[in-house]
Amino acid sequence: MDYTLVEFAIIIIGSFVAGCINTLAGSGSAITLAILTEIMGLPGNLANGTNRVGVIAQGSLTSLVFYKNGKLDIRRGLPIIIYVTLGSLIGVYVATIISNDQFKVVFKYLMILVLLVILVNPKRWLVQQGDINMLPWYLAVPLFLAVGFYGGFIQMGMGIFFIAALVLASKYSLITGNAIKGFTVAFYSIFVIGIFHYHGLIDWKAGALLAIGQMIGGYVTAQFASHYKHADVWAYRLLVLIVVLVILKLFGIISL
Repeated sequence: MDYTLVEFAIIIIGSFVAGCINTLAGSGSAITLAILTEIMGLPGNLANGTNRVGVIAQGSLTSLVFYKNGKLDIRRGLPIIIYVTLGSLIGVYVATIISNDQFKVVFKYLMILVLLVILVNPKRWLVQQGDINMLPWYLAVPLFLAVGFYGGFIQMGMGIFFIAALVLASKYSLITGNAIKGFTVAFYSIFVIGIFHYHGLIDWKAGALLAIGQMIGGYVTAQFASHYKHADVWAYRLLVLIVVLVILKLFGIISL
């Protein structure tokens, strides 16, 4: 991989920003996938697999930070972790046998729905830690299986759907929700990466380069979120901004 100084700077800075975004909101993969395809020149399916290297690296480090700062309760979130992981295994299997281009058409309209959900009654997104109320199994299982399926199929935007399910359905706060989201994604990515690697769909050198920036961005943001009193408010604002930008990009209104 030979890159110009400008390209190398874009890769590191872009992956750093993606790490920050993923830690507080989600959809940082919109940036890393663009880097993998447009700058590193990887085909779509190979980029989809390679992107998971940075995801697991960043998620592992930010999970450690959140855990040390008392924001990650793995035991309490274990049912969710299991459901999402099972769903991701189905999703990654589908991703290895079909193209994800058609799925992106559905993704555009799902993002509009998510934006509407986010903007209606913002106070729902600012519940305090300790108010967690797990859904009945007959609702939790299909919801988090679906979230996991999407994450296994194509990571981009998965964090937004996941955090919406955690905050609105299970009553996590934005910060504790992001903590369990990051850990869950890192955990199921272990299996997802194995499957992509088996099918020859990971460029480890490209993935490792992106992982450096994502880990730094995720670490800095996790520290901020763990200690800043109003981090949940800024997480909500960032979530709204990211969803709007993703929608504008998906519909070709702006180019990121």
